[in-house]
Amino acid sequence: MSHSRLSTPIHVLVTGGAGFIGSNLAEHLIQNGIRVTVLDNLLTGKIENISHLMDSELFTFVKGDIRDFQTCKDAVVGCTHISHQAALGSVPRSIDDPITSLDINISGTVNVFRAAVEEGVKRIVFASSSSVYGNDQTLPKTEAKVGEVLSPYAASKRSMELIQQAFVECYDVEILGFRYFNVFGKRQDPEGPYAAVIPKFIMSLVDGETPFIFGDGEQSRDFTHISNVVTGNMAALLKPSLGKLNGKVINLAYGGMTTVNELFYGIRKNVGLQYPDALKIEPSYQAKRLGDILHSHANIDMAKSELGFVPDIAIDEGLQRTVEWYLQQVKD
Repeated sequence: MSHSRLSTPIHVLVTGGAGFIGSNLAEHLIQNGIRVTVLDNLLTGKIENISHLMDSELFTFVKGDIRDFQTCKDAVVGCTHISHQAALGSVPRSIDDPITSLDINISGTVNVFRAAVEEGVKRIVFASSSSVYGNDQTLPKTEAKVGEVLSPYAASKRSMELIQQAFVECYDVEILGFRYFNVFGKRQDPEGPYAAVIPKFIMSLVDGETPFIFGDGEQSRDFTHISNVVTGNMAALLKPSLGKLNGKVINLAYGGMTTVNELFYGIRKNVGLQYPDALKIEPSYQAKRLGDILHSHANIDMAKSELGFVPDIAIDEGLQRTVEWYLQQVKD
């Protein structure tokens, strides 16, 4: 579906657009000639993630916080669609500081949705998380079966899904949520205590340091390259009508399983092509982390059948691209 066939020009508000997923989405939208406003408080997002977009006449950056309703109202003026990616991520962070995670993820989401309704935005696509599956043991994870949530972060994402249902029921707005599964790729933050595992592994290996693996490393995840997530989001934003997807939350993932050990050795192999010393490094195993689920693997039939979603970048190619990007950053 090309956006040129829609009756009005599309203008997408990307909340959290200076973050990892949001900046990749904003970049792709602009490359496709679509106007973008990014709203980000730069708490975890980084201005350098979007600095290359600043000169585009299609791009507007608003520094602001979704916890402030007026900020959301101002940012959404003139927008036709919202890609709501803003959230305070990380299970461990939410356990350390539940108040901030719940405030941003729940109150912030209500503000964004309410501002959208008041401004007459017709479509919202938002980020939920595979963490909502909690202790449900079913594999692969299907949308209808969620378990008890295991962290404040998971509870906040589950709450967002319920808020979505209420808004679709009560107001004239189309909303679709995506449960992301372990998204990785360029611009994911390798720094800090809550950094994602893939950039952390890459930078440890580059620096000649021993990376940590929590648990025995046999826990598995459905690692999903960022390009697949961008593809799914674009399909959801540009679909003429959500139809029976309206008010739903569906899985967005590659649809595979990789253990953390396999992940580590795959990354080490790629880093070793440019840093041969990395090939000697072995991981150090630490105690299992609170709130972590053992296995995560998505059933993506719904995204395939309803959105025509095809995840075209497999884990091996995704890791190769990602390692190359980070090694380029090191050189620059």
